Amino acid sequence: MNHLTCHHTVVSPQPLASLRLVCFYHAGGSAAVFRPWAQLLAPLVEIVAVELPGHGARVYEPLFRSMDALVPAIADELAPLLAGKDFAFFGHSMGALVSFEMARHLRRQSAPLPRWLFVSGRQAPQIPPQTAFYRLADNDLVQALIGLEGTPPPVLQHAELLELFLPIIRADFMVCETYTYAPEPALPCPIVAYSGSDDHSVSQRHLELWREQTRASFDLQLFPGGHFYLRAAQTALLQSLRSYLLAEQRPAVPLPSDASALPTQALRGR
Repeated sequence: MNHLTCHHTVVSPQPLASLRLVCFYHAGGSAAVFRPWAQLLAPLVEIVAVELPGHGARVYEPLFRSMDALVPAIADELAPLLAGKDFAFFGHSMGALVSFEMARHLRRQSAPLPRWLFVSGRQAPQIPPQTAFYRLADNDLVQALIGLEGTPPPVLQHAELLELFLPIIRADFMVCETYTYAPEPALPCPIVAYSGSDDHSVSQRHLELWREQTRASFDLQLFPGGHFYLRAAQTALLQSLRSYLLAEQRPAVPLPSDASALPTQALRGR
């Protein structure tokens, strides 16, 4: 797969694509988690996997520790990729919150808005943060990460890797856990919320409250699994994303079936 780096954002060029899916990852993640999506959604959807400063290929850049500072900086970098072609946002966990605030920032700038906002594994933004992981001592933070099951065990067991990783995820947690929601009018784009049916970090009630953030349609889909359900349910999740993104276009070739990862529940909104 060929990738083009533009403003530190990994792009898989798809000349036939009618829209771009801009993807924001979880706390402690990197753009690499979305690279497999590019091939599976090609050729009609182009993946833009956002790499935040201090992560992945940008590991030597300063980390951000507040949403208010992060969003305008990323918006400026993404501006060339959000012009000339329709786009949608997908964000998982921390990425859901970043993508939501990105959409609101674009509206305040009278810039083009996403056609869809896909939020995953994250309570609605008007719910105050429920954790303060960024305040934990290193040993306690490691135990919390083990419970979340999102960090590869070798990273948590390797002292040198842990020394590099903990400041990154602590900064990301700080972005999320010091976030203060400011009421604004609901977004005009539809919102689809995804989650694992066994994700204990977010309740279905708090997922449903994303409905308040759109004046268009709202859907909620639950897949088998926990907070990182999207790994095992990748095929079914991408099939769902493509069904929304290409609903008004010609049918695409179906992704390979994966019956074990089909949504356990789909709740259609207004």
